Amino acid sequence: LDELRSEGPFGDHTGFYSLEDLYPVFHLTCITHRKDPIYATTIVGKPPQEDAYMGKAVERIFLPLMKLTIPELVDINLPVEGVFHNLMLVSIRKSYPGQARKVMNAVWSLGQAMFTKCIIVVDEDVDVQDIADVVLKVCNHIDPERDIQFTLGPVDSLDHASRLPNYGSKMGIDATRKWASEGFTRPWPDEIVMDAKTKALVGSKWKALAK
Repeated sequence: LDELRSEGPFGDHTGFYSLEDLYPVFHLTCITHRKDPIYATTIVGKPPQEDAYMGKAVERIFLPLMKLTIPELVDINLPVEGVFHNLMLVSIRKSYPGQARKVMNAVWSLGQAMFTKCIIVVDEDVDVQDIADVVLKVCNHIDPERDIQFTLGPVDSLDHASRLPNYGSKMGIDATRKWASEGFTRPWPDEIVMDAKTKALVGSKWKALAK
């Protein structure tokens, strides 16, 4: 790591060209050859590319490990559009006030997850794999001044928007239902949802009603 040289720009998985920077130099000491070699690589660029599926696999592999340190965690989604380290959707079993913020900070303390630029936390009844439902809950459940948290810390080296290389700000959004114990004194409305019995009844009559 003592010898550095300028490298870049390089088309990367973010969909943008990474900025020119200094990177370590390695020196070849031996080259070997083989017949019919297998060259393991992926093509990166504006998502989704091949690495997108690798990222989704990592998401599933790491979920049970994350639950060991964040037991209230229900599910996570690293949307392809967020290039994985820029957006994480999290659902939790909320049992005490301020828990969404606790989870944000817990995620930012986990290895590579510390690079997550934006974290959105929702209640356990929200399917984080349904991005449309998450957006609906965010737009209806948050008061921006109250529910958006900013923090400073390490960011991904490919983040071209950060104030400095490898250091910048991150954002957490608490889109859970707010409780009186969190200072919310107004009634929280019920969501417009049909019960299972009504859904089954309408479904059984739908063809006849559509005639």
